[in-house]
Amino acid sequence: MEHYDVIIVGAGLAGLQCARLLGERGLRVLLADRKKSLDTSIHTTGIFVRRTLEDFPIPEDCLGPAVSNVSLYSPARRRMDLVSPHEEFRVGRMGPLYKRYLEHCRRAGVIWMPETSYVEHTAPRLSERKSRDQQGKRILVRLDRLGAARWVSARFLVGADGAKSRVARDLQLDLNCEWLVGVEDVLTNVPLNGPPRLHCFLDPKIAPGYLAWVAHDGLETHIGVGGYASKFDPLRALGQFRSSLNGIIDLSEAKQLERRGGRIPVGGVLKNIANTSGLLIGDAAGAVSPLTAGGLDPCMRLSTLAAKVIARYLETEDADVLKAYSGELFRARFSSRLWMRRVISTVRQPALLEMACAGMRLPVLNWFAWHVFFGRGSFPDVNLQLASQIAR
Repeated sequence: MEHYDVIIVGAGLAGLQCARLLGERGLRVLLADRKKSLDTSIHTTGIFVRRTLEDFPIPEDCLGPAVSNVSLYSPARRRMDLVSPHEEFRVGRMGPLYKRYLEHCRRAGVIWMPETSYVEHTAPRLSERKSRDQQGKRILVRLDRLGAARWVSARFLVGADGAKSRVARDLQLDLNCEWLVGVEDVLTNVPLNGPPRLHCFLDPKIAPGYLAWVAHDGLETHIGVGGYASKFDPLRALGQFRSSLNGIIDLSEAKQLERRGGRIPVGGVLKNIANTSGLLIGDAAGAVSPLTAGGLDPCMRLSTLAAKVIARYLETEDADVLKAYSGELFRARFSSRLWMRRVISTVRQPALLEMACAGMRLPVLNWFAWHVFFGRGSFPDVNLQLASQIAR
């Protein structure tokens, strides 16, 4: 049987970040994912905010041109423009970025196992526990690779397997119970009139509980819709939205590269995301802003903290170390966004959103709109002192 220190299920941005950091600390890490290649079946638009770009070394050639302009549209398509003096957003080329991060993982000694699904895990039998030679507590993990089941052992299991995490279920950790669904088309050959721009459309008929968007940086154009699944048909809404964009962008010569879609958890970071057998990162942990549904900055920050916590826990086998990775610490900083998410989820009348958009032209509410798009509070840096102590 193969033995590892850590098994990470899911090779999205969260899993890749955590795997690399653990590998660089000298731990034996297995990274498993259902996909054969990481540049297929991508679920995210991949918008990186300024704070992420400043704090993490995202490869330059995996990023599109900087975006500093945002246009917000009311249901009646009244437009309000916001401009930042900073380079606020860059759209990641997520396929190349995932493959680059996988290279970094391999250089750090991470074992890569593609086309592999997580099936279950279980505690070792008593006879196996007695035969250990100071290896610490181990769990057995069953994986399925191309239809062939195999058992491997690990000291710790990490769920990076998305909003409906099977790892979370088996670890008896919290599960996401509120999410949006989104779908988007990625296009090229769309002319850019003016600077790169993020267009955001508030319309409860097309995107109930969220928004429709066009992210256009001059190289790629992402056109998408998101909302509560019970309130709309995403594919039909996307078609209606694309047909309504005449006069805003020119799609007459557009070429479609791919279609993306998936679930977006918006219930905030889950309360119980770690125990002595494993922990959750990324969407599995609910690490997505409840208000904006942005997940890349929370993903990078929580995965980085997770790697520090795991390394220290495996070194000391002190369960108190895991207290630094409590979802309660993060949820306390998300209370206002969670409250606003509840309000947004109930708005179904375009007239109410029209009034809200009109109010955003007033100084106080205009500041709020500016803060939503350009603020630096994407994910709270809590327990930093404790995290730094853990890392030592």
